[in-house]
Amino acid sequence: MANDFFHFRQFTVKQDKCAMKVGTDGVLLGAWANANGRVLDVGTGTGLIALMLAQRFPKCQVTGIDIDSNACCQAHENVMSSPFSERIKVFEKSIQMFNADSYDFIVCNPPFFMDALLGPDEQRNIARHTASLSYRDLFDSVARLLKGDGEFSAVIPSDCRDAFEQEAVFHGLFPSRICAVKTTPIKSPKRHLLAFRKTPVQQVEYTELLIGSNEYQEMVKDFYIK
Repeated sequence: MANDFFHFRQFTVKQDKCAMKVGTDGVLLGAWANANGRVLDVGTGTGLIALMLAQRFPKCQVTGIDIDSNACCQAHENVMSSPFSERIKVFEKSIQMFNADSYDFIVCNPPFFMDALLGPDEQRNIARHTASLSYRDLFDSVARLLKGDGEFSAVIPSDCRDAFEQEAVFHGLFPSRICAVKTTPIKSPKRHLLAFRKTPVQQVEYTELLIGSNEYQEMVKDFYIK
């Protein structure tokens, strides 16, 4: 059973009200995504990624949205107990219905199970299955809310990458950075960190990251307590 809280260096994430607990995916995205100026965190959950971005980018203003009222309550609690409470706002809203001025950066750890059997836990289904947020709806909203020179970042399972990138290009968004995440050196990547922009780049930045490697430890050193 997961702990009801998770201590990081500069903040604590309580997670007893959230279906999705603190995990490697969220930490990876929070440590990898670019974010400055106005930032939108889609499906903020516990508020983990919003908090990580606020720590990394002292001048950014982060808006976290989620359709789960319990998650929003938890994220607000975590934000208010952090050093970044003046720079993070949380709203109970779906991205499909969210209207705001455009954002410099958008991040999302999206639901990724497509056409999968739903489980008995409705809250967990919302967090994990695309029935509540399809890739098409996500990119419709990102294309609407992202500034012309902005960047959208996400973390997805590697076997979802093709479908995710196809939907991105259909909506006028093009890969700018790709990080393939491996759990062992000899196996194929399990996750991909993907960043998109509205204008194609001359050279897509491609990197690989091995969980537990020196590069990984350097990436998360400002967050995890030793």
